[in-house]
Amino acid sequence: MRVLALLDGTIVDPQTPLFRADDLGVMRGDGIFETILVVDRQPRELGPHLDRLERSAGLMQMLLPERSVWERAVQAVIDNWPWDTDPQMALKLVCTRGIDGGDGTPNGFAMGMQIGADTLRKRSEGVAAVTLERGYAPDLMERAPWLLLSAKTLSYAVNMAAMREAEARGVDEVIFTATDGSVLEGPTSNVVLAQGRTLLTTPPSSGILKGTTQGAVFRAAEKAGWQTKVEKFPASALFDSDGVWLASSVRLMTQVRSIDGTEIKADAELHAELIRLYESNY
Repeated sequence: MRVLALLDGTIVDPQTPLFRADDLGVMRGDGIFETILVVDRQPRELGPHLDRLERSAGLMQMLLPERSVWERAVQAVIDNWPWDTDPQMALKLVCTRGIDGGDGTPNGFAMGMQIGADTLRKRSEGVAAVTLERGYAPDLMERAPWLLLSAKTLSYAVNMAAMREAEARGVDEVIFTATDGSVLEGPTSNVVLAQGRTLLTTPPSSGILKGTTQGAVFRAAEKAGWQTKVEKFPASALFDSDGVWLASSVRLMTQVRSIDGTEIKADAELHAELIRLYESNY
């Protein structure tokens, strides 16, 4: 099941061709995107997602339709989704730089999609992960902003290659590390650790994407009396903590049960508490 909306709010057949062969999103992956969880007609963290879309566009130096245009497209998809049979959906916003040699007018859409069985399995059962080198230092974003390390671009070839490597190794997920051995993020997630009553995640200044789900969990945790830290930490902390999660908009707080073939702490009650904290936002 998919629902596709143009930026003017028009609903079209999801099999309708939308992009020319010379669109820069097709030819070069020159564009940006966001994926938003929508539950019972309510988009979660829509504001932070649109903030991040705007930040990515700024880093890419590309034109972006106004926020109201995206909000209209989001609402069009929500209004046409079959909520009676599918109470949740993943809503993707996509924007490219437009056609090669054109005037820079962007091309975009919003599309609602069913949440797959594998995603639901990861939510409920947790995952096994492997650490893989990402190949850059945690201070590279500041030194080389043209590498777009913290932008959510359509150029996800490396991320998807990492996920295929994980599959080849018989595990579900990847945790990227920097050249100094510190933890970065997952290909499509942020890493969150629990150390006592403190939650810890990697700073966006390390070249990672600022997390919307991670931010929601930290916001609720602080209200509940937890301490939160956004700071660099070594890969060894993954094995010494009281729990490790991969936070993403659609998979939510996915509990990590093993890393590099070694079982780690995965307390069911602690996991349930973090899920309750997340859900308390809504």
